[in-house]
Amino acid sequence: MYEDLNNKVAVITGGSKGIGTAISKRFGEEHMNVIVNYNSDVAGATAAVDEIKRAGGHGVAVQANVGTETGVQALIDAAVTNFGTLDVWVNNAGMENQHATHELMLADWEKVINVNLTGVFLGSKAALKYFVDHGKPGNIINMSSVHEQIPWPTFAHYAASKGGVKLFTETIAMEYAARNIRVNSIGPGAINTPINAQKFADPEQLANTTKMVPMQKIGEPSEVAAAAAWLASNQSSYVTGITLFVDGGMTLYPAFQGGQG
Repeated sequence: MYEDLNNKVAVITGGSKGIGTAISKRFGEEHMNVIVNYNSDVAGATAAVDEIKRAGGHGVAVQANVGTETGVQALIDAAVTNFGTLDVWVNNAGMENQHATHELMLADWEKVINVNLTGVFLGSKAALKYFVDHGKPGNIINMSSVHEQIPWPTFAHYAASKGGVKLFTETIAMEYAARNIRVNSIGPGAINTPINAQKFADPEQLANTTKMVPMQKIGEPSEVAAAAAWLASNQSSYVTGITLFVDGGMTLYPAFQGGQG
């Protein structure tokens, strides 16, 4: 769909499942060259690479811990070694777990913050350094959430991490705009991913979640991937520092739908 993406090089962190795999496949459809990062899911990363190749692109799976500087540098090196350069960096790796805040262990707090926020910082820093050192335009896409805006009790560490991603994205977008490096976020709502599979398999929980969405349906990973492709392309060339919500209207205070309140 976006001809300017043809043969561009992208790194996708957490690309072995869910939204990451969907973005990998969509980038393959755009005939891009993709580094699919994974932490432990070798089978998922291999399957994602196969999807990329079937779609018409090129892909390589690379294991790395994106919560470390050596991990993100390994992904930069893989992009340059395999495909010669870097054009797009997608900070997609993330995690969540549920705890009442008064029972939340420091180790759980640190684990979520390390992946969801520190990982975004480290990945963005490495990509920015590559773009600046090589004097080239660049594109960074961060995976945020509707919970950068909507409070989420018993997920305080997750909400805090996504709130941090919001202001981090806006800040570096401003800092590097004059260098033609664009930085944006995507804020998914309720998406039909493996992490939500158990919840959505329960009819009651599925119905409760659907009520929170004005469009009255759960989103698909491919719909998030479509947003990523647009943000990566020149069709969004004058867009930087935003969060593009892909949420069926979840951020629109659906409890007020129909004039309630």
